[in-house]
Amino acid sequence: AGERLGFLPETEAVRRGDWRVAETPPDLEDRRVEITGPSSDAKMMINALNSGARVYMADLEDSMSPTWANVLAGHANIAAAVRRELAWDAPDGRAYRLADRTAVLMVRPRGWHLPEPRVLVDGRPISASLFDLALFIHRNGRELLARGSGPYLYLPKLESHLEARLWNDAFLMAQDAVGIPRGSIRATVLVETVPAAFEMEEILYELREHAAGLNAGRWDYIFSLIKRLGRSGPVLPDRAQITMTAPFMRAYTELLVATCHRRGAHAIGGMAAYIPSRRDPEVNARALAKVREDKEREAGDGFDGTWIAHPDLVPVATPVFDAALGDRPHQKHRLREDVSVTADDLLRLEVPGGRITEAGVRTNVGVALEYIASWLAGSGAVAIAN
Repeated sequence: AGERLGFLPETEAVRRGDWRVAETPPDLEDRRVEITGPSSDAKMMINALNSGARVYMADLEDSMSPTWANVLAGHANIAAAVRRELAWDAPDGRAYRLADRTAVLMVRPRGWHLPEPRVLVDGRPISASLFDLALFIHRNGRELLARGSGPYLYLPKLESHLEARLWNDAFLMAQDAVGIPRGSIRATVLVETVPAAFEMEEILYELREHAAGLNAGRWDYIFSLIKRLGRSGPVLPDRAQITMTAPFMRAYTELLVATCHRRGAHAIGGMAAYIPSRRDPEVNARALAKVREDKEREAGDGFDGTWIAHPDLVPVATPVFDAALGDRPHQKHRLREDVSVTADDLLRLEVPGGRITEAGVRTNVGVALEYIASWLAGSGAVAIAN
């Protein structure tokens, strides 16, 4: 932490080179609205797959507390969803089943920083990333291809193109091991760390046979800035004031769109984490207006799609991207050649009018305690201060 970040001189040839990622599979062309949620909850999975979103990301990472029961349930639910066998019956008799048309399934394995302590290789815990990848591909790789789709992934927490290279090596080994063609796996990388923001071109290049796009994070990216810059950086204001319109966040997202479209990849906007409440219509209307405004900014910037966390946000986000896309499935034709972002633009942590308040500090402490308590109790997806 604390070292000066910048674009890598040793990879300048990659950034200047004339290359593109592999062509997008047909069922991943239209990603205008993507919904996410923990894979361990069958009811949430069914609701998300039936929500009308184009893509559903079944999460094995930070919306799912990685208890052994959750990990096994997550993988079992993913396999059932692939085979259209996923079902859940509520205690009150309601039956939850998959609709005839569902969202395209993507899976987010855990990141390289996490072990899977319940599975040992040579007496040591296996990488949780490799465990999740191996189990997903072994159980579902051939099945997904037979059903006209493919094994599609979201990759979290990357900090370097070397980590992308490692993922690519793992993809090649996994595809060879289960006997599916190389390039069947397609991965979208979450750019949620500041080092990765300086290596977006290189990350796509390392994964170019398997790359599907990049996604612009928010909270993890802000945390990464704080962690990496340490005491050498400024103290940021209340986190509610650090919106995607802050100059350094805007620089990062515009660079992401320009990078993706230059290389033929999808650029996916960040999460609208708001969970609608039906108890207070007035408060709900104001919050939904903010979500709509955020999605209009993303669509206007050239993003090809966006993330949401709740089915009720599908009818909010979809019309925004319908209007921007017209009869196209994406906006890759918008190359954003007007974008020019320097290292200083990414690191100048200024929030105009930003303030640090006691209420903001108290909110941070409260959110941290509530979330950690939920996580330790086995739930990673929790609505706080909703």
